[in-house]
Amino acid sequence: MRSVEVLREVEAEAASGAPGVTARVADDVDLLRAHLYDLLAALTGRAPSDDVLSILAGSSGDESPLGRACSALAREAAGADPAKVGREYFDLFVGVGRGEIVPHASYYLTGFLNERPLARIREDLARLGIEASGRMSEPEDHVAMLLETMAGLVSERFDTGPGADRAFFERHLQPWVARLFDDVAGTSRSSFYRAVGDLGRAFIGIETQAYALDA
Repeated sequence: MRSVEVLREVEAEAASGAPGVTARVADDVDLLRAHLYDLLAALTGRAPSDDVLSILAGSSGDESPLGRACSALAREAAGADPAKVGREYFDLFVGVGRGEIVPHASYYLTGFLNERPLARIREDLARLGIEASGRMSEPEDHVAMLLETMAGLVSERFDTGPGADRAFFERHLQPWVARLFDDVAGTSRSSFYRAVGDLGRAFIGIETQAYALDA
């Protein structure tokens, strides 16, 4: 994803101290963060289409840990068979009965589905005035829905107050989502999704550190 290269460019501009640059850089960085949240939501919410794989295959990263994860995912996408990746997605996240990985906050936090974490998410979504898009039939604690919500909060697509993204991340993603991406990165079923897991845990690690520094 060239977003990683752009991120380094805007950080360099910020260091220049030019008038008005700091605010623009903050906006650019938030847009790039939202892009990565949207990407991870798409890849965990459904099997990638031919078009998505083509876009990923044409992307690139840099030598940072996040950039290397982006480059690895691009290489996997370039050689991927869409039908095979679709079967791997099904086996990993859906399965017959259940997949290898159950991508729900309730499961990771309690060991069961549809537990108190789901109720807390629904309460906070209602308080923020955010409704499910309807593109998925899964409960709201599915990782893809939470990542998509973060993309909207970070990019200010939702009309919420300042700090809503940090509060949502710390309450509903930070306690468990790094473990999920560790599990995805460790799967033996799919080299493509191992690369998705590596990208996810690199990005979530950065987000966790950034929110902690901003405390």
